[in-house]
Amino acid sequence: MAARRMTGERVHLYDTTLRDGQQTQGVNFGVGDKVVRALELDRLGIDYVEGGWPGANPTDDAFFQTPPALAHARVTAFGMTRRAGHSAGNDPGLAVTLGAKVDAVCLVQGTLYSLGAGR
Repeated sequence: MAARRMTGERVHLYDTTLRDGQQTQGVNFGVGDKVVRALELDRLGIDYVEGGWPGANPTDDAFFQTPPALAHARVTAFGMTRRAGHSAGNDPGLAVTLGAKVDAVCLVQGTLYSLGAGR
């Protein structure tokens, strides 16, 4: 197999530990825990650190009230696109995500159930 030559394009890293990792049984990050881990991920060179889901719980709300200042990484908020029957301008969940004090957001659409996979 021939070695492939690098093209100079950069791979950007997006870390979900502060949201996805918290869903692990026995893991419960407080705001301070999230800040410490965000700073460490920044130090490691991660490009995007997903801080959680604004509006989902008091810890995530507090984290997004004063997100940590990172040297390299961008703090990102996770959320859903507008709910069925709501306009984007009239969806409270989307408004909280888009109103977070962050550099970027990650929006996902629907669920397997709503797409028919759960039926």
